[in-house]
Amino acid sequence: MIGGLTPTDLFMLLDSGLMPQPPAADHPAASPLAVDYQHHTIRPIAVYALHGLASDGTDLLALDMVRGYVVQVNCQTDSTTVLNSRQVEVFQDASGLAIWEQQVWFARDQAVFWCDRADFIPQLFTELAYPVDGVAVWQSTVYVSSQKLGYIVVFDRNTGRQITRFALPGVGRSRLTVRHEELWICDDLERTVYCMDRGTGEVQFSVITPYASPTGLAFHPNPNGGEEILYVAYAEEEFYIRDNPNDGDDQKELTTRDRTFIHPLHIYYDTKRRYTLSNGYLVEMSYVEEISPLEEVPLTDLEWRIALPANTDRQKLLRVEPIGMPFEEIEQDGQRVALFRFDHLAAGEGGIFGWKALLEVRGIKYQLTPRDLERIPPLSAEFQQRYLIDDDELAMDSPIIRRAAREAIGSETNLLRQILRIRNYVYDRLSYSIKPHIDTPDVALERGTGSCGEYVGVLLALSRLNGIACRTVGRYKCPPDPDLRHIPLQPDFNHVWLEFYVPGFGWLPMESNVDDVIEGGPYPTRFFMGLPWFHAEIAKGIPFEKISATDLPEEISIGDLAINHIRFTILAELPPPTAADAW
Repeated sequence: MIGGLTPTDLFMLLDSGLMPQPPAADHPAASPLAVDYQHHTIRPIAVYALHGLASDGTDLLALDMVRGYVVQVNCQTDSTTVLNSRQVEVFQDASGLAIWEQQVWFARDQAVFWCDRADFIPQLFTELAYPVDGVAVWQSTVYVSSQKLGYIVVFDRNTGRQITRFALPGVGRSRLTVRHEELWICDDLERTVYCMDRGTGEVQFSVITPYASPTGLAFHPNPNGGEEILYVAYAEEEFYIRDNPNDGDDQKELTTRDRTFIHPLHIYYDTKRRYTLSNGYLVEMSYVEEISPLEEVPLTDLEWRIALPANTDRQKLLRVEPIGMPFEEIEQDGQRVALFRFDHLAAGEGGIFGWKALLEVRGIKYQLTPRDLERIPPLSAEFQQRYLIDDDELAMDSPIIRRAAREAIGSETNLLRQILRIRNYVYDRLSYSIKPHIDTPDVALERGTGSCGEYVGVLLALSRLNGIACRTVGRYKCPPDPDLRHIPLQPDFNHVWLEFYVPGFGWLPMESNVDDVIEGGPYPTRFFMGLPWFHAEIAKGIPFEKISATDLPEEISIGDLAINHIRFTILAELPPPTAADAW
């Protein structure tokens, strides 16, 4: 038995394709339990919060800011060795980690230090006026990042003289690493990795990480051969329920614990379509309605439409099948929709119906800049008639919304800057709150709070009044922990966001309220022109669900007739994306 699995169990997993096949017997990495390094999560032992990562070409080195450990980690076995056992205190609350030859570099408070790997006795290199978050070294050059300063400062390693500085691309705490002519940055709040030209400071592209709170990154040789692996460290607190025998009859309590690990980041940059894809997952999603009417309302010739998942740049619908009863697949405004027909729905009748879909989903980030949109064609007449109108109680004629539309963009004329200014304007004036129903944009804006649907309503109204075509997208998010495989996961709420249209390019996603996380800003742009892997794209510009019947009372809604059940199951992590995954 291996890990509780019999040999028969192991062979079944291998045949299913959900467990990586081991390399051939003559491969140098061949072993009874060979590791697929492109998917293996590294979990160092006895560490609490990794806030720095580096590679010495053989093993990974990681910095635990809680214990002050600099640990050497074996990528295959997770075997962990503390390297600085006599210099632990000076590394507590430290951040960032870099290796150059036999020197180890790190930052603490406002200072940057280096030490010899033989003794780990720190030597001061330089100090900034603000706290330092990350450090990277390449030959005679040292790169230092500071969130408070807002820059990456570049120094000469031999003299300590400042050479230049580059603006940081994100708004969170950044850690750094260098590969040849590239400076790579991970931002914990943006959950984004940026690739920057280390000579000019120009961002080449960015990519969304599969987990939240990235706190370190390093390139490391793949023991199985091929390209280097970009490893990213993550650190955050997680909630869990623990046993408390001293708590009377109720012996469960909610508390938190540290969670930190290292995982490969997959990247594919489609230069033609101008987007990056990152780690993806094979996910099974089901949407089922349970007929449970609140009132005894018999219906005749009932048609019940439920939108199906879309095929997009980041999402592929591999298979869909009915649950409970068959459906007819129809097309509505270019979207796939399941049509269920009932000759007669009797008062008090029960039953379930819906669909189950198999999806490939990935993180995506579009790489357009305002400069790319300086000379775009005008919006077509068809799109003006369809996407610049008030077709969903958007209160576009109300004085408060018209005034807000003018204030939001000011004198800006660039479409990309306009939509970003509109987003930030709404974030400045709304705070997130859950409500049982959606109010019109004028009411939500005046109240100052709103759900995701109300955020979308205000964003739609202000954008359309400024000539920006946009539409609603949704509908659900998979609970975002890809470690929870083969376990039914149920989201607590539905979710909607929007897409805006760039003439000559196409539709781009923009989250509704999720980036409104800092009171008064600056706001992250992680999900501006980007989506993480856990969004399920369904119903672009059309109703997610709609019913019609010859005798349907006007006051009866879907919620009066049925209870919905949504389930996600994460089956496997996908292989690294390639050109074949780009549509």
